[in-house]
Amino acid sequence: MTVSVSVGDQGGTSAAADGPGPASASLRIAVLDRDSGFIQVLSKRLDRLGWEHRVLASPVPTDAVVSMRLSALVVDLAVLGPQAWGWLERLCEALPELGIVVCTGPSTVAQRVRGLRLGADDWVTKPCHPEEVIARVQSVVRRRRRSASRTEAEPILAGEVEIRSDRFQAFVGEQSIDLTRREFELIELLASAEGRVLEREEIYSRLWGYTMVRGDRSVDVFVRKLRQKLEKASPSWRYIHTHFGIGYRFAAESLEVIDPGDVPSSLPAGWDAGDQSKLAGSHEDSDLTARTI
Repeated sequence: MTVSVSVGDQGGTSAAADGPGPASASLRIAVLDRDSGFIQVLSKRLDRLGWEHRVLASPVPTDAVVSMRLSALVVDLAVLGPQAWGWLERLCEALPELGIVVCTGPSTVAQRVRGLRLGADDWVTKPCHPEEVIARVQSVVRRRRRSASRTEAEPILAGEVEIRSDRFQAFVGEQSIDLTRREFELIELLASAEGRVLEREEIYSRLWGYTMVRGDRSVDVFVRKLRQKLEKASPSWRYIHTHFGIGYRFAAESLEVIDPGDVPSSLPAGWDAGDQSKLAGSHEDSDLTARTI
């Protein structure tokens, strides 16, 4: 459903009367743009998705945007003219939970940086394909909802590791594991799956927001780095399990310690319990290397 709204229309319409639909099934967005060709193509695609959407012919007051109860806003800053930065700043302050994607013509680095610092979540340069705009809107909304849920999420405990979504950190005891933002998002995603195997394509889509290109090994690289850090911080446990040709599973498993009296005579002299962990890791690494060459 497409609804055109001007400055004077602040009361909303029936399309905005109800609450937002399910996260993955339906979103409510507004498009502030005057490019009729772009709007027409984008609107047809949004109709097919079943998203509620409206076209804003001019910048509406902040309280009017609040009443629309939007999931996201796509805005061409050129429509706003000299008042663009002030309007964007006021909107971001009034609606910090609203996903904002700027979709405008060629711009300078300074302009893009300013818009993102004022509160815009993403910036797309025209001409662009509507599918890219839609994908970026989905990614922005997903990140917003994931961030909102972190403040209420309970820590995830697995073996010796405690994953704190509210702090973007993982701990072993009182010691924080030195994870990058992407590595934390990866461990959080894997651990939240509760033992389910996640395919590489699903991991890539949920972390990067795009469809994985054939042959891309980004997921494997990040998994390897994360696994190495976990093994260093918690050497007595194994956390990430590889399902070759499919993906990865997160489950804390204590490495079995072999009693010296139970070691078969055929094992090399000097074998100790720690060698078991090293051997398991070397086998897994060699298999992964063989499959990635």
